[in-house]
Amino acid sequence: MTSETEPRKRPQHTTADAPVVIIGAGPAGLTAALELCRLSIPVLVVEADDCVGGLARTVEYKGFRFDIGGHRFFTKMPAVQQMWRAMLGPDLLRRPRLSRIFYDRAFYNYPLKPLNALRNLGPSRSLAILASYARARLRPIHPEESFEDWICNRFGRRLYRTFFETYTEKVWGIPGRNISARWAAQRIRNFSLGTAIARMLTPWRGRRSGSVVTTLIEEFEYPRLGPGMMWEAFASEIERLGGRVQLKTRVSAIVNDGRTVGGVRLESEGRQWDQPASSVISTMPLSHLVEGLGTAPPSTVREAARSLTYRDFLTVALIVDQADVFPDNWIYIHDSTVKVGRIQNFKNWSPDMVPDQSQTCLGLEYFFTAGDALSGLSDRELIRLATEELGQIGLVDVARVVDGTVVRAPKAYPVYDDAYAAAVLEIRGYLTRFENLLTIGRNGTHTYNNQDHSMVMGMLAARTLMGERHDLWTVNSEDEYLEDQADSARPGGFDARQLASTQPLLPEVLARQGYTEPRVTVT
Repeated sequence: MTSETEPRKRPQHTTADAPVVIIGAGPAGLTAALELCRLSIPVLVVEADDCVGGLARTVEYKGFRFDIGGHRFFTKMPAVQQMWRAMLGPDLLRRPRLSRIFYDRAFYNYPLKPLNALRNLGPSRSLAILASYARARLRPIHPEESFEDWICNRFGRRLYRTFFETYTEKVWGIPGRNISARWAAQRIRNFSLGTAIARMLTPWRGRRSGSVVTTLIEEFEYPRLGPGMMWEAFASEIERLGGRVQLKTRVSAIVNDGRTVGGVRLESEGRQWDQPASSVISTMPLSHLVEGLGTAPPSTVREAARSLTYRDFLTVALIVDQADVFPDNWIYIHDSTVKVGRIQNFKNWSPDMVPDQSQTCLGLEYFFTAGDALSGLSDRELIRLATEELGQIGLVDVARVVDGTVVRAPKAYPVYDDAYAAAVLEIRGYLTRFENLLTIGRNGTHTYNNQDHSMVMGMLAARTLMGERHDLWTVNSEDEYLEDQADSARPGGFDARQLASTQPLLPEVLARQGYTEPRVTVT
């Protein structure tokens, strides 16, 4: 899609002393840097962390490697897939996918399979669920406003409370009755308990369509040493081509005159200095970017930036002195008696993620909001909590847990509350006045991107600096961008419709008077 502004020209004033500065070494920033380096444009990537990859990094602890969440490498975008495979070659493994739901001390296939579910639930609960479904079909909720309404109408209230309510509220901290029904309609299209039973009885119908639902794919690609291996390869290639990647360096200010960005103020190891820049590509959170612009933005923009909210995330990695714990890549925990939302088994993603095949590394994932009880726990308290919950679930004898560590990921999930759209529009309107500032990535646009989507943003940001016309803010739109994207027909172009079909969607919070976000408590 073309932008409303004039085409940007090739950055004429870019030099080694005033390079294109890219803030953030995640998938979006590194992809933009690599594309520019391949065109011999001087680039400096600055990253506050001590490693590259952002949320897609791989953490190493005493030889054990683990993700910040599981990162499947799956895309419908040929340009992205070609880049991944060219970067890692045989180190990009083809992996089978197995994930299940744990509820009431039983494992349920995901996606749900009626026979498996009914067998685990037992006759009485199964009959209650079927009766609840029948009542929902006879007396559906109308109007259908919330996520809870939508699910109850198609699965019945009993099944909603069993398989949807607890996990949704763990991840987002929002009751299902306060989430828009549109989110469920987008994520669970044309599916209900009735269609699940029909597919069980006539399984060939689902196979004939040839459609691929990203969340249900049976195989995916994965780097042998975790996703960080990919982004480390990107960083190495950037530096081989003459670019610079500077870690443990924080951007404290964006030097600007209200229309043009002249550089960035950097901090590292107690030292502070100004780095001139011909252009800036930012992947930092919009709230931080606006703050970094100082007093230049009007008060309405600064207030909009402060209003943006996020859901934080942490992983407690536990080392278990046991060769095999469970066969899944990950397990969803739908049990309301524990706080953990999902458990990763990194050894099942790649055997090389553990240094000793007689041991296993499990990642227990917790979702929370800054300032709540969970966020205030120390690493030691979190390791104790995770170990106790692992034992409570019954997956592992806690005596076999021999070590653990904690990794926190603040601002991992942008929240689509009832005010976010107006806030982002206000910020976007102000930022477009800058001639040489682009914002991309999950936090750079306050959108819930996958890796491949962020990479496309990086590619298009580089093309924009080289004179092409792209409105990066609408890459995520399922209406405007997908209708007008003209690049998809060209070799190496981007089929934006295919891209959108692989992207996760975020729940939008209904504007309900008197609603306040619940806080997670730890007992």
